[in-house]
Amino acid sequence: MQIAHFPRRRILQWAGLSAVAMAAAGVSTPSRAADAPADAFAGKTIKIIVPFTAGGSSDIIARAISTPLAEALKATVVVDNKVGANGNIGADFVAKSAPNGLTLLMCDVRALAISPSLYTQLPFDPSKNLQPVAMLAYSPHLLVVHPSVAANTLPELVELSKKKPLSFAVTALASAPHLAGIQLQEKTGAKWEYIPYKGGSQAINDTIAGQAEVLMNGMLATLPFVQSKRLKIIAVSSPKPMAQLPGVPTIGDTVKGFESGTWQGVMAPAGLPAPQLERLSAELLRIIHLPAVREQLIAQGADISTMPPAEMSSFFEKERKGWAAVVAKAGLKLD
Repeated sequence: MQIAHFPRRRILQWAGLSAVAMAAAGVSTPSRAADAPADAFAGKTIKIIVPFTAGGSSDIIARAISTPLAEALKATVVVDNKVGANGNIGADFVAKSAPNGLTLLMCDVRALAISPSLYTQLPFDPSKNLQPVAMLAYSPHLLVVHPSVAANTLPELVELSKKKPLSFAVTALASAPHLAGIQLQEKTGAKWEYIPYKGGSQAINDTIAGQAEVLMNGMLATLPFVQSKRLKIIAVSSPKPMAQLPGVPTIGDTVKGFESGTWQGVMAPAGLPAPQLERLSAELLRIIHLPAVREQLIAQGADISTMPPAEMSSFFEKERKGWAAVVAKAGLKLD
């Protein structure tokens, strides 16, 4: 899937630092004097709702951007974890919040795109009740095992599982890592016994403790435990090898075309006025490229992959349609 990687010049334009060039290109910019006064967010409290447990990929990115966002907007920025229903409790909270830019959702956009096909009674429609603000990062899944598992490659792991099914930690039922595990099982003939958890950090902890043998989870949250040798890495789900993991093969080396991962982005309640949307999007796209933020996230396993609102919206709808077919084939439905 082709993702927009904007050069620094484009990021500066979105940040409103090249208004003349933007006007020439036909891109509208907010007017601080009338449409988006400089103090639109000043002195106020902005909540970034993370619908997953602390320590996961969305949580890591939310906390990395919170301080520079507060400084840029002269506001107080609070990260609030509202966990449950595979991220839908937090997403629903934001969807029903006032569209004033003071309540934002930091989520795995791919997981959010899966929910409409999975849940029979979803209390909100992501396409209608939420609007994209900015896509920030991509984190591939790492396929890891407890160090005691007697396999070092994906083919070895598959063969081992055929002798006796291996326990597979699921970060949340029908989450992107769960569906990736199902796809891997279908394409390789591996035998997994799925153990559901309420979040990535819990799944990681139990795999480290040996209560589960296999795990697929976002690289951003999982890499530190690979580096400390508490988890053994088998492969990475990115289309190409990751620089942070020299010598580690991709799953695609064994299963042609296989790719999975998490896409972290910010959403807002539908109806957010254009000036606030443009200001927030510009600041987020600028902040994610700040050297300190960028270097921190890349070192932990994120790929800074940005999209402005319109492109993020197109990405979401494409993901929604694609994963609907996967969910239907797997026969998954949740109330």
